[in-house]
Amino acid sequence: MAIDLEEPNTKCTRSTERYEDLLMNYEIHPEEVKRLRDAGEQFTFLDCREPWEYQTAHIDGTKHIPMQDIPARIQELDPDDHIVVICHHGVRSMNVTAWLRQQGYENAQSVTGGIDRWSRVVDSTIPIY
Repeated sequence: MAIDLEEPNTKCTRSTERYEDLLMNYEIHPEEVKRLRDAGEQFTFLDCREPWEYQTAHIDGTKHIPMQDIPARIQELDPDDHIVVICHHGVRSMNVTAWLRQQGYENAQSVTGGIDRWSRVVDSTIPIY
């Protein structure tokens, strides 16, 4: 493999750009989810938090399946649907999104910052916990 000494950062930059493009494809900002909802776009809004978390704060219209239950309940999700996954801060939803993608659910995305960010930038009536 030849290394171009004239442009030593080219490979890193291109690699970083590809990583960012991939990550952006896996994530969706809360404001974009709100725009989709307001526009009447059809998608499955999946909340993967624990039952006590869902009872504490949730977004109307979400489908609640705790993270550990998703493999057993995957038949409840359509692999052709756009699936937007939300959790508390975005870590579990990213794990669920990655797992769903591995199972062939190519249109799964994780909400950046989770319900915490949703509460701060989209709907302040959702409790922050």
